Amino acid sequence: MILEVIQRSLRQPSRLIPVEALIESCEGSRMPDVQPERLTVDIASRVSAVCPTGALATEDGNGRSCLRLSYGHCIGCGRCVEVGEGALIPAARFRWTGLEKEQLVRCWDLSRRVEIETPAPDAVRGHVQKLLGRALNIRQLDAGSCNGCEAEISALTNPYYDLERWGIHFVASPKHADMLLVTGPVTRNMADAVRATYEAVPAPKLVVAVGACGCSGGLFAGSHAVVGAVDAVIPVDRYIPGCPPSPAMLLSGILEVLGRRNLK
Repeated sequence: MILEVIQRSLRQPSRLIPVEALIESCEGSRMPDVQPERLTVDIASRVSAVCPTGALATEDGNGRSCLRLSYGHCIGCGRCVEVGEGALIPAARFRWTGLEKEQLVRCWDLSRRVEIETPAPDAVRGHVQKLLGRALNIRQLDAGSCNGCEAEISALTNPYYDLERWGIHFVASPKHADMLLVTGPVTRNMADAVRATYEAVPAPKLVVAVGACGCSGGLFAGSHAVVGAVDAVIPVDRYIPGCPPSPAMLLSGILEVLGRRNLK
């Protein structure tokens, strides 16, 4: 019986998801994208009004009206897609992960109906990459998450995504880590623990804030129970948005931080 199960399993095709299908995939994340040719001032005002976290907002500056979208605040609720009349759609591909906080923001000129280009992010700390080489040890830290991000992070270790094929491992102790992957808004009860964990990671180290809560506080921003986003307590190098980010978005972001996005 057991032998038959093993033989049947070995005959099955590999379910390991290929690299090219992972990078920039955001399937299931509900992150919005904008079709600028369909944008109007009316639609921009409407989608800004329904956004529960202020991720979408209209701005006036330099004599032009703009729509601003911050992925760091976006929880992928889909309300903007519902009222956007086709100007906002679920993103098919998503490259805004593993970047600096300023790079999570996109703007569109409403009069010209074009995206306003933002500067490319600075190169990741080169000396850290050089020291890490092709291996990376990650300590995941829950600073007050609802555990949605944790569910997606744990999926990275299954045979379907197989994080370890890149030489990336999760470790139990911050003393063995090169990177802190921090989820959730930092609650007041966890603030000291977050600082202590950060101090325990040997230098040089990288800190990545995960999810809308980690990036901006998400729906909990301003609550008396939280200190704020991760960068309100410890320095953060890069951000992975989403509520929660999918395993593919997490992996794309980690590889972006390491400068290994084009790894085949």
